[in-house]
This record gives sequence, C-alpha cells and structure tokens, in this order.
Amino acid sequence: MANVVDLHVGRRIRGRRWLLGLTQADLAEIAGVRFQQIQKYETGKDRVSASRLWQIAEGLETNVTFFFEGLGMESTPPAPPDILMNVLQDKEAIELVKAYYNIPKDVRQQLFSLAKALAS
Repeated sequence: MANVVDLHVGRRIRGRRWLLGLTQADLAEIAGVRFQQIQKYETGKDRVSASRLWQIAEGLETNVTFFFEGLGMESTPPAPPDILMNVLQDKEAIELVKAYYNIPKDVRQQLFSLAKALAS
C-alpha cells in the first residue's frame, strides 16, 4: 500500500504537469526517466527521491515545497474526485488556471481575494 506522503506528492506532480499541458513522456524526458516511472510517481506506487523531485520541480517550473503543500491538513476535506476530474477535463477551466498562474504573485493574491469576496 502506498504511503500517504507519496500519494500526495504524486497527485501534486500530476496536477502541476496537467496545468502546464505536459504529457508523462514530456516530464519523463525532463526528469531523465521513462514515462512508466512518472506513472509510478504520480500514483504513489514509487517514492520520488530528493534529487529526482528537485529535477521534476525545475521541469514543472515550481519549487520543491509545492509538492508538500496541503499535506497533513486533515481539517480540509479533499475535493471529491468527480469534481476534480470534471474541472481537469474542462478546457476552459484549465485555460483559466493557466492564465491565473501567469499573473504576478502579488496581483494573483489580490485577484484571489476578489474572487472569494464575489463568490460569498
């Protein structure tokens, strides 16, 4: 059975890869492994070494801490898989998320606050 941390890191790798529009083969080339190994990382079947996670982080244009964000936050229930899958299959939602991450971080935080205020 996969470790909770390995599952979390794998999900974060997959999510970031999807966000950037990369395939498992693309990420495998960046990380210097075969795409099957990326599959194993993303499912939590194999543990990612520190050096490999560093390579993956650089390839996915993020920092290593990104993969651990939200870990151990039992008070926040995860999004239901069907909702997450619907969002990831919606081209408009993916484009919106990509555009959001292209906004400078300080402006992005203000936009996020505005969106939360409008939604309530």
